[in-house]
Amino acid sequence: MNLSNKDNIEKLIKACAKGDRKGQKILYEAYYSKMLSVCVRYSSDINEAQDLLHDGFIKVFESIKGFKSKGSLEGWIRRIIVNNAIDYVRSRKIFYVENNDYIFNATEDKINELHDKEISDIKAQILIDMLQKLSPAYRTVFNLYIIEDYSHKEIAEALNINIGTSKSNLAKAKMKLREFYFEYIKNKDIE
Repeated sequence: MNLSNKDNIEKLIKACAKGDRKGQKILYEAYYSKMLSVCVRYSSDINEAQDLLHDGFIKVFESIKGFKSKGSLEGWIRRIIVNNAIDYVRSRKIFYVENNDYIFNATEDKINELHDKEISDIKAQILIDMLQKLSPAYRTVFNLYIIEDYSHKEIAEALNINIGTSKSNLAKAKMKLREFYFEYIKNKDIE
């Protein structure tokens, strides 16, 4: 089914809203790869990412009757998948409750020393592997702030943490990624 056609999308949404398994399968398969890549960023491994994806699609199918064709279907699905990942992370209560603005402010200049050219030379899978090595707290804040474009206030509200904790976790995530990057470069030079 061609999902670039608005009429086909509307037919598919109606089918899914009625619980039509064939329609749900088409929708699932159409967005599987894109949404799995979202889930991978919030998980420790591929199995956890697939679990997040499946749970997220259950929520998509339960909520699809409420989809108002005001935005893109993909964007709507993505928001549900991200919110599901946030709920999962929040349920695991993995966030540090410290407010360490000193670390955030002291490291911001050092973090920005990474050059775009150096980062762009790293393959996507290597970057994903580096992200997955972060603690769940750091990884989640990094994803929400850098990739999903949430503000620290929005992250704090979504995860029930304070703004300082969000800033601190982002700064620490960037520091860890920088360490992983230099470790990668060091190992690459050895080869």
